[in-house]
Amino acid sequence: MKIPEFKKIKEKLEKLPRALAERAFLTFFGLFILSLIFGGILFYKYNVLAKKLKPEITEKPLQFQEKNYENVLKIWAEKEERFKEADSKQYPNPFK
Repeated sequence: MKIPEFKKIKEKLEKLPRALAERAFLTFFGLFILSLIFGGILFYKYNVLAKKLKPEITEKPLQFQEKNYENVLKIWAEKEERFKEADSKQYPNPFK
């Protein structure tokens, strides 16, 4: 039973591009209206609703973590030392 239904659906889907091409203006107009609706929904969601919602205020203020900052500075210093060492090495010319 499902195979004949599938064939009917397949036949209709195969005829769809031709039907849409024959009515190009109506197809364009329909797709244009759909894009306007979709754009309006996105605008409402990300602009209008975003302005209505108030941001949450955290009770605990952000604190600067000295220990993490020192660790990052230490890592950067080590990398810079390795970079300077690589620049000062003299390599022999293998083509002599």
